[in-house]
Amino acid sequence: MADYFKKNTKIPLTNGGTAVIKDKLGEGGQGVVYSVTVGKEDYALKWYHKGAISNPKRFYKNLADNIAKGAPTKAFLWPLFLTEVSGSMLPAGNSFGYVMNLRPKKYSDFGDFLLAKVRFGSISAAVTACLNITNGFRELHRKGFSYQDLNDGNFFLDPQTGEVLICDNDNVAPFGDNLGIAGKARYMAPEVVRNMKKPDTMTDRFSLAVILFRILFLDHPLEGKKVLVPCLTEDLELKFYGKDPIFIYDKTDTSNAPVRGVHGNVIKFWQIYPKFIRDLFTRAFTKEVMHQQQPRVTGNEWQIAFTQLRDMLITCPCGGETFFDPAEDSAICIYCGVKIPRPSIMSVQKYKVVLFPGQKIYRCHFDNDSDEYTEVCGEVLRNPDKPQIWGLKNLSPASWNITAEDGSSKTIAKGEVTVIAKTKSIDFGNCKALIS
Repeated sequence: MADYFKKNTKIPLTNGGTAVIKDKLGEGGQGVVYSVTVGKEDYALKWYHKGAISNPKRFYKNLADNIAKGAPTKAFLWPLFLTEVSGSMLPAGNSFGYVMNLRPKKYSDFGDFLLAKVRFGSISAAVTACLNITNGFRELHRKGFSYQDLNDGNFFLDPQTGEVLICDNDNVAPFGDNLGIAGKARYMAPEVVRNMKKPDTMTDRFSLAVILFRILFLDHPLEGKKVLVPCLTEDLELKFYGKDPIFIYDKTDTSNAPVRGVHGNVIKFWQIYPKFIRDLFTRAFTKEVMHQQQPRVTGNEWQIAFTQLRDMLITCPCGGETFFDPAEDSAICIYCGVKIPRPSIMSVQKYKVVLFPGQKIYRCHFDNDSDEYTEVCGEVLRNPDKPQIWGLKNLSPASWNITAEDGSSKTIAKGEVTVIAKTKSIDFGNCKALIS
């Protein structure tokens, strides 16, 4: 039976500080998580069970290296302080741990979304969650790390905003290095399931695709009618997730298609999302990609796709969110069924932004040197006196050069508005947008 720290136990840190135990927050296979204070601030401490780490010296050094490098993005609950390796003077001694930020109360476990205990407040919140997760792992990979154990237990999500916290970052290691972690069943890449390869950046890409699919469709991409078995034995698990995985919407093989009455979530939501998103997921789970005969979808591809998806979200007069395909002349609200006529579309760089009231444009849209998707630089507004007139307000620091439909031009400074129906193009400085 494991020993636990008592309240007010002092844990020395390698930076010379001290973590003081407050309460036990939870426990898993590797260790125990406590709430602690360091100085006057509250944090969480993960303390490993004695013997839980196969190579503790290597693991400890990797933690120290990761702390020194810092978090890839603010989405990560990254290790902040490392404890000294404690001896027998502590009741849970002969081990170590690390200190990280606490999870704010507004965040929920991803697993609670999958169990329908928590639901996203809007489609835009779910899309934003995908964007934030994608960006986090894209930056992680760009910095030379691989996550190695990506699964549904790694995320806390804000159901109202789509903000994300990525936890359990202690297994993150430099590309090419593996700490002995294989991963969690149903999220591991097929080659890891078959024990042909250790987890790395390429296998992370497969696991990421599974996570993104489950956020949007609330079902598993490989669990259709073939996986409806009385008992999922080890041999069957190896078959379904390793040797012969089949996407539930595989275009050439329907043997694992979703079953009505069982896979209701994916059957409902699959048709809601635009074709280009369905196509990207289909590509991510083709047999060729799963068996490494074709490259996996990259984090950059996912980020561009989810940015475009957000650009297509509009709010129907009924209050529900729906998608407007820029290639179509109208859209049908997925909530009330009303027909929504085509609004103006802004074509800029690789994106097409539906200029519907409430839509925002971001730095990645008009700054050719940036893929920053969170900084709001413009917003579509209704004229308060004439709500049928829509305008695009400049919220960026720079002025915009506007070309009107009649050929005239003018400059729109920060805080000013251009009437969308009268605007032909906007020169943002290093890229130009066309409005049609």
